[in-house]
Amino acid sequence: MSQRARVPRHIAIIMDGNGRWARQRRLPRLAGHRAGTENIRRIVTECAAQGVQYLTLYAFSTENWSRPSAEVDGLMHILSDFIDRETVNLHREGARLRHLGRLENISATLQQKIADAIEMTSANTRITLAVAFNYGGRADIVDAVRELVARGATPEEITEESISDHLSTRGMPDPDLIIRTSGEWRLSNFLIWQAAYSEYWTTPVYWPDFSPEHLRQAIDDYGQRERRFGGLSEET
Repeated sequence: MSQRARVPRHIAIIMDGNGRWARQRRLPRLAGHRAGTENIRRIVTECAAQGVQYLTLYAFSTENWSRPSAEVDGLMHILSDFIDRETVNLHREGARLRHLGRLENISATLQQKIADAIEMTSANTRITLAVAFNYGGRADIVDAVRELVARGATPEEITEESISDHLSTRGMPDPDLIIRTSGEWRLSNFLIWQAAYSEYWTTPVYWPDFSPEHLRQAIDDYGQRERRFGGLSEET
C-alpha cells in the first residue's frame, strides 16, 4: 500500500480542552478558546501538506448555547475575528471554506461574514475546511428529513442515500478518521450519521497544544489499521 493510500481523505477533529488549557495557566476560559483558534491554521496547513482533502473542525455545538452568555458572546467574537484575520490566508493556501450547521441564532453580521468567506474561497481545490459552528449531529439528521418531506418525498424515497444527500456535509465523503483532543472518547453529537465507519483516535493533549507532530502520529496510526466496513479481511 502506498503512503498516499494510507492518508485519510477526510479528517474530522473535536477540538476539546480549551477551557482546561486556560485553567492550567490560570487564564480566563476565553483565552483558551483564542489559543485554540490560533492553532487552526497550522493544522490546516499540515493536513494539506499530508494530502488530506477534507478537514472538518467542531467549533461550536448546538448544546454550547447553554454555556454562560459571556462565554457564548466571546466565542462569537472569536469566530468573527478568525474570519477577518484568516480568510485571506486560507484562500492563499488553496483552502475552500464550508459551514456546517444552522445559521439561526447567529447574528446577521456574522452570517454575512461566513457567507463572504465561503464565496471568496469557493473555487479552491487544495483542501476543504468545514467548520461545524452551531452544529449538532441529531439536528443535521432532523433537518435533512424535514427537507425531504417538504419536497414531497415518499417513504420509499427516504433512504440512507437520500438522507446523506441532504445533510450539511452533502458532497463531502464521510470522515475516515475522527480525532478528539483532551483524552475524551465520546462523539458529543458530532457527525453521528457520517461517523458510522470512521476510525477514532484520541490524545490527552489539549487542543491549543495539538501540534502537526500529533497530527502525523494520528495519520500514521490510521495507516496501520485495517478497515473492514463490516466485512472480513483476507486473513480471517
